[in-house]
Amino acid sequence: MGTSTPVRALQEAWVTSGRPATDAATSARMSRQRRAGTAPEIALRKELHRRGFRFFVDRAPLAGLRRRADLVFPRRRVAVYVDGCFWHCCPEHATYPKNNAEWWAAKLAGNVSRDRDTDARLAAAGWTVVRIWEHEPAADAADRIQAVLSDS
Repeated sequence: MGTSTPVRALQEAWVTSGRPATDAATSARMSRQRRAGTAPEIALRKELHRRGFRFFVDRAPLAGLRRRADLVFPRRRVAVYVDGCFWHCCPEHATYPKNNAEWWAAKLAGNVSRDRDTDARLAAAGWTVVRIWEHEPAADAADRIQAVLSDS
């Protein structure tokens, strides 16, 4: 039996998990990435609440849809997603990692594809989807959402 080396262990982790092997620092940094309750999301929630809107937070708009919207207005059938510029490939601010570039390209393309699929599924069920970029000012984003809500 051969001895296991750190490099071999990382290679095995890549093969078994389908994710790129990372060092401890990268793993720690990635574990701190929030799925919900980000600063742009909280700023938007505060602005909408200040305007008198009430909504559900971090909720699946449709039963059986394993994708959660950041804000949901169920009576109006409006789902709001606050998309991060990195994770959802913002046309203005997207950056692409140089390490494990192929894996990241596939991962980020998959995120965008899933976003489009989510939008299509919700539209087919009669929902309106509003996508907000994290760099948009909360007041501007709230204006867009308010316009959609007044039309629905």
